[in-house]
Amino acid sequence: MGIKAALPRYELYLYSAVLGVALIWAGSWISEASSENVNRKTFKESVKPGWHYFGRKMDVADFEWMMWFSTFRNHILFALIGHVIFAKIFTIIAPKHRSLIFAMYGGLAVLVTMGWTFMALVLSHCIILYSVALVKKKWMCFAAGLSTLASIKLEPYNSWQEALVTGSFDLQDILFYGGCGFSIMRCMSFALENCEKKDGNYSFCDLLKYNFYLPFFFFGPIMTFDRYHVQANNTQLTRKEREMWNITTKALLHLGVILVVDVFFHYLYILTIPSDMKLVTKLSDWCLAGLAYSNLVYDWVKAAVMFGVINTVATLDHLDPPQPPKCITMLYVFAETHFDRGINDWLCKYVYDYIGCDHDNIFKELLATICTFAITTLWLGPCELVYIWSFFNCFGLNFELWVAKFFSLPPFSIIEGGMGEAMSRRIRGVFNAANFWAIVLYNVLSLNSLEFAKTVGRRLIFKGFPLSTLSVLFVTYCGVQLVKERERQQALQEEAEAATPADGAKEKAE
Repeated sequence: MGIKAALPRYELYLYSAVLGVALIWAGSWISEASSENVNRKTFKESVKPGWHYFGRKMDVADFEWMMWFSTFRNHILFALIGHVIFAKIFTIIAPKHRSLIFAMYGGLAVLVTMGWTFMALVLSHCIILYSVALVKKKWMCFAAGLSTLASIKLEPYNSWQEALVTGSFDLQDILFYGGCGFSIMRCMSFALENCEKKDGNYSFCDLLKYNFYLPFFFFGPIMTFDRYHVQANNTQLTRKEREMWNITTKALLHLGVILVVDVFFHYLYILTIPSDMKLVTKLSDWCLAGLAYSNLVYDWVKAAVMFGVINTVATLDHLDPPQPPKCITMLYVFAETHFDRGINDWLCKYVYDYIGCDHDNIFKELLATICTFAITTLWLGPCELVYIWSFFNCFGLNFELWVAKFFSLPPFSIIEGGMGEAMSRRIRGVFNAANFWAIVLYNVLSLNSLEFAKTVGRRLIFKGFPLSTLSVLFVTYCGVQLVKERERQQALQEEAEAATPADGAKEKAE
């Protein structure tokens, strides 16, 4: 049952006020814990000198963020600026061959950065999967692709390959796993799309042009071959109205977000505190809830900025790359939970939607989710923590369908049909609030630790009951209702925009 009714405005204002006060309250607890424990021995490795003028130390626990915006900043800026300049010149001179130019620059950059052994390894992956693609059997493409992916994710094969291709460059091991992993997934996309091609085969050159597009090569996101092939070979290169303005605005927005994150890292040690379990046990329930929530928000911000920078370059190349993930604050269903929209699109296209079809059949959905998370587990690197993360997220996705099916049966469907839409929305909001915290707990264990997730769960569900449990759920309920209202407004706007052309055509016909 789609809920379209709006809640009273005063009710939404109340929700906004409650949510704002709660976030400030939790933030004050985290700030106090950060300031009082900055000199703890367990913080020495992850809290380093930052703003000397203000006497503030900085949380540097996230290696990936520090790599992107300090250690690797100059390298990536140099490579991407060179790509933008090189691509712009040759797009003007030879627009028909711009995809080849992209690949040539990308291949040269990879060769200079990583050396000929890494290039030979990536080319061997391409050759193997291209050969299998010519057979045009999807199961063979999956078998070959997943076997190749396993060779860089499982011991002893990954250590042997890493030792073979890495050298003295400090970040070469990071680039090895990123470059090989994304390269294999792209080759699988190429092979699967070649199976769908009815007349002939795509060429090996098409695969190389697709795989060696530098902005996507090392860190993604993944754009499926069918989309990239059409867009990169489009010669009608025009800009939409105000597109360059939007690109500039997004670039400045990303810069602003990076600065904001830097400020927060100096005042809120949200990444370091969860690693000290002795300190965690002394914190208040609100502080723990705020830490769990803020860790997921930060992970979304990191993904949005990292992919946003890459997407800005891709947009300059007249591509339409996968968009950043949906903010965790906007999530209350497992079906929309993902932190890499490129991988999510890949999995949905070739596995989840292919097996699950319309996702209405319980058994097909179960099979689709198991296969999807099995591949995701391999992609992330099999280990105990990944197994637990995959199991709970797979369970959450299926449990949503089971609950929806159960409440669609009489007498529940009759009861909901007899009540007002606003009341139905309120009741659903209660379940969505509980679901939101299930999403938080199931995912925070992969960002921090299993012990931290278990501690937060025990404090909020058992030890904090009823005061902390109900108050946190009420605040979450307020946030869910605000998100629902935002989605309702967007749906109304989209309906109005869709109806406008039709109305104009009707008036013209009359």
